[in-house]
Amino acid sequence: MKDYIIRGTAAENQVRFFGAYTKNLVEEARKRHNTSPVATAALGRLLTAGAMMGSMCKNDTDVLTLQIRCEGPIGGLTVTADAKANVKGYVRNPEVMLPPSKAGKLDVGGSLGGGVLTVIKDIGMKEPYSGQTNLVSGEIAEDLTYYFAASEQIPTSVALGVLMEKDNTVKQAGGFIIQLMPYASEEIVASLEKKLASFSSITKHLEKGDTPEEIIRELLDGFDVTVHDQIPAAFYCNCSKERVSKAVVSIGKKEIQNMIDDGKNIEVNCHFCNSHYDFTVDELKELLHYAAN
Repeated sequence: MKDYIIRGTAAENQVRFFGAYTKNLVEEARKRHNTSPVATAALGRLLTAGAMMGSMCKNDTDVLTLQIRCEGPIGGLTVTADAKANVKGYVRNPEVMLPPSKAGKLDVGGSLGGGVLTVIKDIGMKEPYSGQTNLVSGEIAEDLTYYFAASEQIPTSVALGVLMEKDNTVKQAGGFIIQLMPYASEEIVASLEKKLASFSSITKHLEKGDTPEEIIRELLDGFDVTVHDQIPAAFYCNCSKERVSKAVVSIGKKEIQNMIDDGKNIEVNCHFCNSHYDFTVDELKELLHYAAN
């Protein structure tokens, strides 16, 4: 099954929802960064959230960044998404290893520890919008739920899940975001709270192979669910040698000259997709002409 996001409404437009199937893009991230199981789970959750939140953007040129700075051994995570549900991301310590949590699961919360979640939305204004909240659990879904309530004042429920195979490849990944509209009635609010409280974990549904549509329809049963559209999702990085060249130029003439004087080719890596770009001494000499003093 290909990765995709669904968007829709329920309860006469008093509720809006986003659902995601993201197994392939999370596996692509795992392969590119060679992440440990707990790092794959953490990054996979944030990538899944990023794809859904990116699809909330109104303009094709909008860009969303989710950044977690934390005290735990994973060191932090960064994910960037666009309005077409293309996502990319990385963790600072992809090799982090921890024993299972008390529940016998991958200890994502333990890998993050305390920290701060920042959401940056570049929507074409002079300055990007930025909202920031403290991590409440480090499990990412709960942290995003808190972010929406505290920073955007939108009652929200976020569920994210990544299941691993015994060979440490990704077995399943996905999630949902449910939000109450400002005009939602007290009856709908109370009913939705009951539905969420009785809903089994997202990982159980992913384990069964349920699609985002099936998960949402079960969760919002009786709420006249309408899926408005389905968007392909993918791990995608727009880096290129030309873009990386600009980054090299930005370090200035002195640094580039030092590299030229060393007489060795250099390799520049993209944080987001782990692609490698080689520059010969002759190419560095060419870039030197464009660098500032």
